[in-house]
Amino acid sequence: MSGSSYYVPHETKWPFLATVALIVMFTGLANYMNDESNLTLTYTGLALLLLVVYGWFSYVVNESEGGLYDSQVDMSFRWGMAWFIFSEVMFFAAFFGALYYARELSLPWLAGEGTKVSTNQELWPTFENVWPSNGPANYGGDFVVMKAAGIPALNTIILLISGLTVTWAHHGLKEGKRNQLIVGLLATVLLGFIFVGFQAYEYSHAYNDLNLKMTSGMYGSTFYMLTGFHGFHVTLGAIMLTVILFRCIKGHFTNENHFGFEAVAWYWHFVDVVWLGLFVFVYWL
Repeated sequence: MSGSSYYVPHETKWPFLATVALIVMFTGLANYMNDESNLTLTYTGLALLLLVVYGWFSYVVNESEGGLYDSQVDMSFRWGMAWFIFSEVMFFAAFFGALYYARELSLPWLAGEGTKVSTNQELWPTFENVWPSNGPANYGGDFVVMKAAGIPALNTIILLISGLTVTWAHHGLKEGKRNQLIVGLLATVLLGFIFVGFQAYEYSHAYNDLNLKMTSGMYGSTFYMLTGFHGFHVTLGAIMLTVILFRCIKGHFTNENHFGFEAVAWYWHFVDVVWLGLFVFVYWL
């Protein structure tokens, strides 16, 4: 395919099948949330979706390795990934905004600060502007705040090192050093799953030993909302890196044509940066 051509994809069944899988999954989830069924339909839709994703991505990989993509398609992929990461930035910005709103605006207002009308006297006379907030009258029960030291600090180091290892692997790919590429990617994958394992242990410790739950007021809900969504993104990133690792072992990518690797590396650096924000605003401050 010449570099000046415009790639038009062939007709494919994958978008239709993905739509069917999503309809099945969310129908089952909606029924479950309304106590009308169990999760069988939801799991069925999820299994179908995973099969579709595997088939669809395999199809795209075969097209790429078959030489069907040119520079125009490569640029299209890059713009698509850039907009996807931008949407993820906005996704987390909304949750950071919720945390900021709760701590800097809602709590002072509920405590009667900055208003001509004494809102705390009208709503909760005993409410105090204290963070972490557990709601009026200690609604969520007593709990212990998660400290920055320990597992959070260790996970920060792990993610920072993983950012270095994936960059080292990228340099190996650009320089044609396959061993460096594979070793760097393998280290990144291991560090990613170690991070997830530590976070799972942290959740178990927080829930069972510290009594820190989603019901622990504004602090508990924002803690699990932010760290939970980030952990989900790290898990997805580690899975994607694993796929790229197997592709590299099979000899995919060249030192000049390797956007599949770069896309996942971009995503991994994104989750690294988000975690730094989480560590500062959720654990430290």
